[in-house]
Amino acid sequence: QVQLVESGGGLVQPGGSLRLSCAASGSIFGINAMGWYRQAPGKQREFVAYITVGGSTNYADSVKGRFTVSRDNAKNTVFLQMNSLKPEDTAAYYCNGGNYYSGIYYAGGSWGQGTQVSVSS
Repeated sequence: QVQLVESGGGLVQPGGSLRLSCAASGSIFGINAMGWYRQAPGKQREFVAYITVGGSTNYADSVKGRFTVSRDNAKNTVFLQMNSLKPEDTAAYYCNGGNYYSGIYYAGGSWGQGTQVSVSS
C-alpha cells in the first residue's frame, strides 16, 4: 500500500508563492496518476489538480493559470507550485494516489496527512 507525505505549506501574504511536495513510498501498483486536493474548515474536500504517469495535467477552474503540478519520477515525488495566492486558497492540502481514464481522475483510497496553507495580510 502506498504511503504519501506532503510538505511545504506555510503562511504567505496575498500574491505570494509556495511550492508543495508529496513524496510517495511503498506499493503504487494500479496507480497511474497523482492528484492534489484541499479542504477548508467546514467545507468539503475539493479537487485542485492531477498529473498522469504520461505527464498530462488538469486543474480546477479556481486555480487554473496560477498553480502548476509537476513530477520527479526518479524521486517518486510530485509538486504543486502555487503562485498569485489568494485568501480563498487557505486550506489543508492533500495528495492522492488514483487512476486516470479518458480524461477523468478517480481518487484512490491513499491520502497524505496534509500540509496547511494560510494566505493572509
